[in-house]
Amino acid sequence: MLLVSRRLATGLLLVPIGGIRFAGAAPDATARITFVLVNDIYLMADELMPDGQRRGGFARLAAVVKAERAKASGHVIFAHGGDSLSPSLMSGIDHGKHIMTLTNLIPPDIFVPGNHEFDFGKATFLQRMAEAKFPLYAANLRGPEGQPLPNFKDRSIVTVDGVRIGLTGATYDDSVRASDPGDLRFLPTVAALNEQAAALRREGADFVVAVAHVTREQGYQIFRGRAVDLLLTGHTHDLFIEYSGRNAMVESSYDAHYVTAIDIVIDVSEESGRRRVRWWPQFRVIDTAMATPDREVVAIVAKFEDELNKGLDAPIGTTAVELDSRAATVRTREAAIGNLVADAMRWSAQTEVAVTNGGGIRGDKIYPPGTTITRREVLAELPFGNRLVTIDVRGSALKAAIENGLSQLPAPSGRFPQVAGLKIEADPSRPAGSRVLSIMVGDTPLDANKTYSVATSDFMARGGDDYVAFRGAKPVLPPADSPTVAYEVIDYIKSIGTIRTGVDGRIVLK
Repeated sequence: MLLVSRRLATGLLLVPIGGIRFAGAAPDATARITFVLVNDIYLMADELMPDGQRRGGFARLAAVVKAERAKASGHVIFAHGGDSLSPSLMSGIDHGKHIMTLTNLIPPDIFVPGNHEFDFGKATFLQRMAEAKFPLYAANLRGPEGQPLPNFKDRSIVTVDGVRIGLTGATYDDSVRASDPGDLRFLPTVAALNEQAAALRREGADFVVAVAHVTREQGYQIFRGRAVDLLLTGHTHDLFIEYSGRNAMVESSYDAHYVTAIDIVIDVSEESGRRRVRWWPQFRVIDTAMATPDREVVAIVAKFEDELNKGLDAPIGTTAVELDSRAATVRTREAAIGNLVADAMRWSAQTEVAVTNGGGIRGDKIYPPGTTITRREVLAELPFGNRLVTIDVRGSALKAAIENGLSQLPAPSGRFPQVAGLKIEADPSRPAGSRVLSIMVGDTPLDANKTYSVATSDFMARGGDDYVAFRGAKPVLPPADSPTVAYEVIDYIKSIGTIRTGVDGRIVLK
């Protein structure tokens, strides 16, 4: 989605957007700078899009960045708005090591971590950041005692042709709920960036740039406060440009399908001992389908893809119980494989409850006890790429969702619920909508007025399979920024080693 806004009394809404340059005395210093932004890039290779074009991936991103840096018209600052180490199949194998290798080939001038940088825990995050051959910024990220992290900066000033450019950055401040950062501490993003911008002004910055992994609401708080001249964001996956005539906010889609370049001319004049700054932007949205993939990066990606193919067939665990994914099983009753998927979702999201639809399990086979499970088999069972989302719902809505899941019995139905954290008794002979006899959440009866945290799929959260009771709940993370259910199931199996939970009475049908 491309969202473009320009709040100026004159001028036409266009991309690129050019500022009007006013006549006057020659400035004391003029800098021409291009800011190039990428954010939320998970896939190492490009992908075929619905319009028949191939977009995204590191080889096409490298081609764009190298082309911009090769231009003689000015200085380039390449910014990365975070989210890259996860989720992807290869990251499930090497915890994002390949991503650091690829990013080091086109090192950003400023990188801020997103919430997905913490998906593999604090130790892996610190290890990957230590591998970075580029500057790291996160003014709102601190260690458990409040200390700055190794190799991270709060802010800096770089001078380009006599113009002082202030740089600062911030990570996603709700990463504790969205990921697994351990005991790392997160300060409020908006306040932290406002403080850093003020400090940069005091230290002599003529133009302040912040790179931040933020929600759109947080971005607008920063934008409207005008402490920052240019805000480069990640997190929402939008192709987004907002320009007020005084400051700007930009995001570059995701997976490098599109890359935004902002060409800025900054004039600085000395007047009565004070520096007067004027600047004019032009915004270019670069479609990476038009870029020729960089050969060096293509070759390295190909090696990683060979490793991935081998890794897909590597064992991730074994099962001590029979797993039956046949449609007649997962669409009519509690199934051991349904329990496995729901347990993995609840484990990953750290929620009270998980609910998934039996129709999302598609392998249609039996895994006898003693079977070795691989990543490829999990992907075959969960082929839709559904995202794992966390929602907060009232007990009454949770009961309504379960009633919907049981409403088609005795006929098999994709909506049949596979659950974790719940014990359900129901009578399918009763009218649909009144079949539930009791629901226990853990060891406590469901409270219709209490709010429960629920892990489910993005498909169900938007009302798929008639789970309309979930539709009004706002996910903790946007679905596009949430992990894939299959990847979380893979991680869960790896963590437990042996699958021992069979059918254990979560759904009892009278």
